[in-house]
Formats: sequence, C-alpha cells, structure tokens
Amino acid sequence: MTQIRYYGEALPGFNETSLPGKLIVIEGTDGVGRSTQIALLQEWLEGRGFAVASTGMVRSALAGKGIDRAKQGHTLSDSVLFLLYATDLADRLETQIIPALRAGMVVLTDRYIYSMIARAQVRGADPKWIRQVVGFALVPDAIFYLQADLPHLVPRVLAEQGGFDYWESGTDLFKGRNLFRNYVRYQTRLLMQFDAIAQEFGFRRIDANRTIKEVYNELRREVAAVVAPMKRTLSSHQ
Repeated sequence: MTQIRYYGEALPGFNETSLPGKLIVIEGTDGVGRSTQIALLQEWLEGRGFAVASTGMVRSALAGKGIDRAKQGHTLSDSVLFLLYATDLADRLETQIIPALRAGMVVLTDRYIYSMIARAQVRGADPKWIRQVVGFALVPDAIFYLQADLPHLVPRVLAEQGGFDYWESGTDLFKGRNLFRNYVRYQTRLLMQFDAIAQEFGFRRIDANRTIKEVYNELRREVAAVVAPMKRTLSSHQ
C-alpha cells in the first residue's frame, strides 16, 4: 500500500490515506522521448503481470478539448491557461488516476504538475500562487526527469514534428516569426526552471541524450524497484 500525500489540500471528498497502486511520472521537455518511454514501460510492465494505466496532460474529458481550442486562438492570459491545465489535472486525478491507483494499477503519466510549474514560472507567474493552485495533486511514488540538452533536442524535434510548435517555441512569450530562435530561448529558460525545481520535488534525473534503448534500460531498472512491493494482477507472459 502507498501512503497518500498531497502538495497541499486533498481533492474535496477524497479521504483515503493509502492506495495499492503506484503513480510514476515521466517528465521532460518536448522531443525528449517521454511518450516513447511510457509505451515501452507499459508493454514491459504488462508483460511482467502488472495492470497499467497511462495518462498525460490535456487528456481529460472535462478540459482537454477546451485547452486545445484555447491554444489555437492564442487569446487567453497565462493565468487563465494555467487554471485550465489545473482543471484538466483535477479531472484526470478524480476520474482516471485515483480510480486506477485504487484498483492496484501502475499509473504512468506523461508530465504532471512540474511541467505546468516550469512553464508558468518562465512566464513570470508567482511561484507561491501556482503551487497553491496545484496543491491538490498527489505526491507521486517516483518522478523521472528525462534530461536532454538543446543540441540533442533540436534535431529530434525537427525529425519527429517536422518543425517547431508555436507553444513549445515560446512564441507567445518571445514575439517574432523566427520559431527556431524563439525555441532556443524558450527551451533554455525551461531547462533552467526544471533544474531549479528538481531538488524541490525530488526528481530522479535520467540522461536522455543517450539512445532510446539506453534510456529505457535505466528507466526499467528504476521502475522495477518502485513496483517491486506490488501485487501482480495479470498473467505474466515473460
């Protein structure tokens, strides 16, 4: 059983003090390989007999589509957009994450409050306020930060996405049409924010400058230790 802790106050109506599942967060900037690693980990864990659920930012039924529409318009203030992301997380906690943990599953989440905090702080939000807003978040059992430098990130983003995204380039923050220059400036600041909050939140740093296989092998060893006390609920085929 995992003891439940929060960064602030619990969600209304949630009074449980322990849950049999494990919450594992994979953090990092775009192009670092989060989704790839989560897919590999999920396949491996299920092969070992664990029930697994995966989730990520902007995937809630309540707020996900609204956030996508809001970002297309580029009209909302930074504070309002942050509150929408917080709503998305609250809904996913209530409808996806907590029920899966209650059922004894391993929950893999692609980013969590840390990306939200880093992005908001880059844009000048009050650190105390943003932490209060997301204080309802469960403290995960492990936070793995896939850490890569810009010389490795740029070619990956170009290869995987075919160009630089408006938001991941920070073009809402750095005006101008040169997305590459904006991307470098924004990601440099974002990486600095991740470094600043790594100790505060207990990140386990994973060198993501390496190959997919090398990163996966290290993550697998780390995740194996996290889930070792859990009861396996599926028939293992490995």
